[in-house]
Amino acid sequence: MPGAVRPFRMPFRRTDERTAFRTPVRARARGLRRAAVALLAACLAWTLPGTAAAATKYPVPYSFAAGIAAQLLNPGSAPVGSNDFSCKPSAAHPYPVVLVHGTFGNMTDSWQTLSPLLANNGYCVFALDYGGKPGGLFQGYGDIPTSAAQLAAFVDKVRAATGAAEVDIVGHSQGGMMPRYFIQNLGGEDKVRALVGLAPSNYGTEFWGLTRLATAFPWSAELLDLVCTACGQQAAGSDFLNALNAGGDTVPGVQYTVIASKFDEVVTPYTYSFLKGPNAKNIVVQDRCILDFADHLALIYDRVALREVLNALDPAHQQRTCALVLPVFGG
Repeated sequence: MPGAVRPFRMPFRRTDERTAFRTPVRARARGLRRAAVALLAACLAWTLPGTAAAATKYPVPYSFAAGIAAQLLNPGSAPVGSNDFSCKPSAAHPYPVVLVHGTFGNMTDSWQTLSPLLANNGYCVFALDYGGKPGGLFQGYGDIPTSAAQLAAFVDKVRAATGAAEVDIVGHSQGGMMPRYFIQNLGGEDKVRALVGLAPSNYGTEFWGLTRLATAFPWSAELLDLVCTACGQQAAGSDFLNALNAGGDTVPGVQYTVIASKFDEVVTPYTYSFLKGPNAKNIVVQDRCILDFADHLALIYDRVALREVLNALDPAHQQRTCALVLPVFGG
């Protein structure tokens, strides 16, 4: 009727079947986006450089990405914190530390984690390239005795600059084994206090049986020798390794530490890294931390393994670290 008062109705938003369907879908999409952002942030936290402590001099990135970035941005450069030949060892750390990379590695991409870590802890740190063309991206593929002679000359240079009678050596893969030739055959027993190997190829590698397969075809061994002499010399049972290990694994007066991973896919079996002798200590990182999944490459970016390096260099101040470590990337 004209003039009648209509009853008041609350203005509800129209909802149809499509709107009802879209609402939970959009909510799920927002949830997935937030989860993706959180995952990306976590990955960046793992791979981007971070500092060991706010007061340290150099950032310490526990990340494979840091080595690649350094090689891309400044190829052939000394790793952060190293090769200051004016550095004088302190009373707390009187032995300079020489870092020795592995086969096909170089000092730039191998030591962007350990070098600043050692420098922050008060060590004089030095690193070299060996076994390749000067300035080349790939190093460590040449004849191992020749590489050991290069290391011997570098150690003498470090000793002359620092005034130290002895050095400590930390090496990865071939770099943890090759210094033994220097120690045993080139007068290094009086110049080296300690040798710490990260996944060293002390007894070579079966490389999942491929090295045995290669010996069945003489032409393949000859081809390998042309491309990478050090690779054939590191095959388990090679003439080089048989001669190196014939007189015993260790030399009196030198302290040996091996740090290995059960997930090593290069030195196989991983126990071929181990040394025997009263002055040798073998450590498996998984025995220190069950969260450590480091493989051969990741050990040099692995905070659990590198804590053990510090322990080996300074046994009076032992500490333990446990953290999630990823294959290849480290952590």
